[in-house]
Amino acid sequence: MFSGIVQATARIVDIKEKKYCVTHVLQLPQELLTDLSLGASIASNGCCLTVTEINSNLVSLDLIKETLKITNLSNISIGDIVNIERAIKFNNEIGGHLMSGHIITTAEITEIINLEDNYKICMKLHDNNYMKYIMHKGFIGIEGVSLTVDKVRENDFSVHLIPETLKNTNLGIKKLNDTLNIEIDSYTQIIVNTVENILLKK
Repeated sequence: MFSGIVQATARIVDIKEKKYCVTHVLQLPQELLTDLSLGASIASNGCCLTVTEINSNLVSLDLIKETLKITNLSNISIGDIVNIERAIKFNNEIGGHLMSGHIITTAEITEIINLEDNYKICMKLHDNNYMKYIMHKGFIGIEGVSLTVDKVRENDFSVHLIPETLKNTNLGIKKLNDTLNIEIDSYTQIIVNTVENILLKK
């Protein structure tokens, strides 16, 4: 599990194409290497991945075909920057909302508005069937960042990014038409699905 508070950004230094997967090699900051072991879970752009190799400050994460199909990690190139969060521990503060690291779809940035003290980003889901889970003032995970949904329209929605988020995540360097990983809030999904099932039985 993750909290949606990005701990650092990391640069992709190598990408290895293998028969059944692709390996991303990341250069992690020293503070995220403490007690890191093989098999540990790390969220890269919000996607939960397993550590398969540690070589000094270089950490390898394997991505299977399904992960590459659903997320934007298939578009990653050497030199790109990704958001990183290590799995939360029992005594960690949860500053955002609980996230699983299971990306459900992606979204395309349709508008970026630079306001006086924050950015407003509008986006459209690539699978519109998930729009029913996007609620005004509800939680959403975008690139591994826990955010609050602002306005919701029929086919798109928006979020606000404060300067702290822009500084400490890769959302500050995103551009129009870029693709973002999306994790729907699991509690919202459960409630919506439960209500739908009850109404169908009436």
